[in-house]
Amino acid sequence: MHQPPAAQFATTISQRHFGMDWLRIAAFALLILYHAAMVFAPWSWVVKWPVTYPALIPPMAALTPWRLALLFAVSGYASRKLLARSDGLGAFLKSRHARLLIPLAFGMAVLAPIEMWVRVREHGYPSGYLHFWALDYWRWGRFWGVSFPNWEHLWFVAYLWGYTMVLGAVVARAGAGWGDRLLGWLGERRRLLWAPPAALTVAKLSLMFVVPEQQGLFTDWSAHVEYWPIFAFGFVVAGNAAAWPMIARIWRPALAAAVAAGAVVIAIEVAYPADTLPPHAIAALDRAARVAMAWWMVLALFHLADTYLNRDHRWRRPLAEAVFPAYLIHHTTIVIVAWWTLDLRISPWIEFALLAVASIGASAAVYLVGRRIGWLRPLIGLSRKPVPTAAAQLRPAL
Repeated sequence: MHQPPAAQFATTISQRHFGMDWLRIAAFALLILYHAAMVFAPWSWVVKWPVTYPALIPPMAALTPWRLALLFAVSGYASRKLLARSDGLGAFLKSRHARLLIPLAFGMAVLAPIEMWVRVREHGYPSGYLHFWALDYWRWGRFWGVSFPNWEHLWFVAYLWGYTMVLGAVVARAGAGWGDRLLGWLGERRRLLWAPPAALTVAKLSLMFVVPEQQGLFTDWSAHVEYWPIFAFGFVVAGNAAAWPMIARIWRPALAAAVAAGAVVIAIEVAYPADTLPPHAIAALDRAARVAMAWWMVLALFHLADTYLNRDHRWRRPLAEAVFPAYLIHHTTIVIVAWWTLDLRISPWIEFALLAVASIGASAAVYLVGRRIGWLRPLIGLSRKPVPTAAAQLRPAL
C-alpha cells in the first residue's frame, strides 16, 4: 500500500514542532488540576481534606498511568531538538546541567522545605518555619515520621537530568541517530503498537516483587525501566521524520487499546480503593495495564499533536516558556494553600477552585516577575538572558 512521504507528517529536525509545545502545555494544565484534586481524592497525599470523594477515582485513575510518561516523552523530543542546535554533545550536556540542576538546587533549598514543614506539622512538629528551615530541614533520616532529605515533586527534574545523562552516554557511543535502526524495525508489521509495551511490561513485572518501588534516582528502578525508554522514544521521534507516518498508521488502535487498558486500571482502583493492597496477580495486571496505557496514549497524543496542534499562536511561546517555572511553584502553592484553608469549613468546590486559581496565579507571578530579573531566571529554569525572538522559537525548556 502506498504511504505518503514522511515530510507530509512532520516538521524537519531544524524546525520547531508547535504541536509538542501545546502538548506540554496541556499536560501541565492537567497536572495542576490533578494535584489540586489529590487534596480530595482517597489516595494519600501531603494535605488531605477532612472528607475524601471516591467519585474522583475513575477520572484520576484514567490520568495517572500516562500523565508523567507524556511529559517524559515530550522532554525527550525537546532534548533532541536542543542537541541538534547545540555546538556538540558537550555543549548540550552543559546546557542541561544548568537548566535542570540549578532549578533543582533552588527548589530543594527554597520550595521543598515549605512542603516538608507542612508534613512534619501534620505529625505534630511544634516549631515555626524559620526554625525548621534553619535547624531541622538539613538532616538525613526520619524526623517526626517523615523521611529526609526529600525533593517532593522536584523528583521529576532529578529524573529528567539523570535520563539526559544516560542519553548523553548513548549518543556519545552510538551517535545521535542511534535509534533509527530500531525505529525502522518497529515500523514493520505494526511492531510499534505492541513490541514496546510488551517489553516495558516484562521489565516492569520482573522488578515488581523483587525491587521495592521507592522514589529515588538510584532506587526507583521500577519507574526508570518505564520512563527512560519513553523519554528515549521522544528523542528518536524528534530526529526521524519517518516516525510520524508510522504513528499515523497505528494511532487509532493505540487509542482504542489505551481506553481498554484504562478500563482495567479504573476497575482495579475502584475494587481496591486508596491504599488497599490487591492480591499479587491483580497488582501485576494493574501494573501491566498502566505501562501499556502509557505507551499507547503517548502514541495517540503525539499523532493528535502533529495533526491538529502543529500551528503557532501568540500565546504559545510564553505559555511554553512558563511551564518550567510553573512546575517548580505550583505544587508548593497547592500544599500551603490547602493547609492554611483546611479549617475554614468552606465548600469543597470552592476549595478546589481556590487551589487551582492560587496555583495558576502563583505560577504566572513567578514567571512574569522572574523572567525580568537576570539572576532569578536560571533559578526558575529560564535561560540566563532573554534570547532573540527567532532563537527563542527554537529553544525547548523542560
